[in-house]
Amino acid sequence: MARKYFGTDGIRGATNMAPMTAEMAMRVGMAAGAHFLRGDHKHRVVIGKDTRLSGYMLENAMVAGFTAVGMDVVLLGPVPTPAVAMLTRSMRADIGVMISASHNPYVDNGIKLFGPDGYKLSDDDEEAIEALIDGTVPLVPSAEIGRAKRIEDARGRYIHFAKACFPEDLRLDGLKVVVDCANGAAYQVAPSALWELGAEVVTLGVTPNGKNINDGVGSTAPGVLQETVVASGADLGIALDGDADRLIVVDEQGAVVDGDQLMATIALGWARRGRLNGGGLVATVMSNLGLERRLASEGLELIRTKVGDRHVLETMRSRGYNVGGEQSGHIILSDYGTTGDGLVAALQVLAELVRDGRAASEVLHHFDRVPQVLKNVRYERPAKPLEAAPVIDVIAAAEAELAGRGRLLIRPSGTEPVIRVMAEGDDARQVEAVVDRICDAVRAAV
Repeated sequence: MARKYFGTDGIRGATNMAPMTAEMAMRVGMAAGAHFLRGDHKHRVVIGKDTRLSGYMLENAMVAGFTAVGMDVVLLGPVPTPAVAMLTRSMRADIGVMISASHNPYVDNGIKLFGPDGYKLSDDDEEAIEALIDGTVPLVPSAEIGRAKRIEDARGRYIHFAKACFPEDLRLDGLKVVVDCANGAAYQVAPSALWELGAEVVTLGVTPNGKNINDGVGSTAPGVLQETVVASGADLGIALDGDADRLIVVDEQGAVVDGDQLMATIALGWARRGRLNGGGLVATVMSNLGLERRLASEGLELIRTKVGDRHVLETMRSRGYNVGGEQSGHIILSDYGTTGDGLVAALQVLAELVRDGRAASEVLHHFDRVPQVLKNVRYERPAKPLEAAPVIDVIAAAEAELAGRGRLLIRPSGTEPVIRVMAEGDDARQVEAVVDRICDAVRAAV
């Protein structure tokens, strides 16, 4: 069933414009609260947010919605998305809410929902909540309206949790780490956790003002981090995104280390110590062919899913894997959490660095990337260019040309009228030519 409000990761949009208005936030609170009123116990929701200016508006609107249907609300303040997932479980809440648009600019915001188990909601739950958003939600009698309470130690609880994921026999003494918090949700917790574990910490992106989240800093803009790592002589740079569920690393030479290399670092290290479950890791169709080949050289398997950390997690759960993620830096370690966690993943990478003793540029480089080209072709709906016979023929010819030497992926975007054409292979010129031929065929068909 087509979704009206929920996308691949909750509800998201420009604030004060549909659907991301205060009215919608209140209706989501009413609908989600009503959907999770199950049993006779006193029901509870935890709400966290990042540092966007609009977070105040949406937070208050959601409090009104949840309390109107009889739920008590626990306000966490600015905390990472994985902290909301963790605290939803530890506080025995019926639902968790993260108000964030992740790596988007401050003018956007979003609402992510977690079930009582700390996992993102199922399709069935989201569809049921959507129906209630547009329907009539029964309000409770006056005496049963919920209460709201703000707790002051949410960040401390998450810091304790993150540190507990770091091996007890290791410390970060002697390591100089630059951490870029994107002026987002982890601006306090990430530097504190690293310092408490012994690292010398240099901070970037830790002065949020409501409008500077992800603005020239964070995992999507690592330039300042690269410069700072080199200039300060740091051993490693860590960049998180606005809600801290995504991680990018910079080595001591200033080179960016993407999610594929980080997943390889963790998975191979865990495999050596007998901790890796499933015989490999789970990643999306966008992960580089070099990762697949490197894992295969160690007798490990790469399981690919559709784009989106949600699909990665579903496959991890169904097939018993404990390491997965995306090239973009969403890394899920199911031994510790139910969603991507940039800080926890960073601590696992640092643990491998401490154990090995070599420079980050050596420890974190597991394979040379196979040349990869990704291009987008925009079209006007309702056209369906991938169903055109000439496009089908060009794609078939390209698949035959790359067989055994590369990989081809063509998919429509899930959020905009765009066809994404990606190819990778050992011959960079061949890959570029293949992508261009397919793009030309798609353009001719629209």
